[in-house]
Amino acid sequence: MSDLEYPAGLRYTAEHEWLRAEGDTVRVGITAFAQEALGDVVYVSLPAVGDTVAAGDTCGEVESTKSVSDLYAPVGGEVTAVNPALDATPELVNTDPYGDGWMYELRPADAADVDALLDVDGYTSQLS
Repeated sequence: MSDLEYPAGLRYTAEHEWLRAEGDTVRVGITAFAQEALGDVVYVSLPAVGDTVAAGDTCGEVESTKSVSDLYAPVGGEVTAVNPALDATPELVNTDPYGDGWMYELRPADAADVDALLDVDGYTSQLS
């Protein structure tokens, strides 16, 4: 686990998702821990732009050579963008989980919900 990367400055969920503030929206993806546990990602199903999600709702799936895992909305809000590159190259989730492997963006219903999520120390402490 120590060789995996967990950037500071992001917010994390116990379900192994990360969030990065992008103006009034947040970009969401899965952590290095999650992508490593999944194995080779072969398909990603994402919410549609305009969908409204509630925190904790299932909003998509990640299919790998090992299993299919649900994606959960880390906070409530409206989906404003999805990563179109994942349709053709879902393996970006494995090779660049915090960059080109991002999944979707949403406008949080309450920005305070984002601040309430785990910081990098809180997230990594729950992994041990």
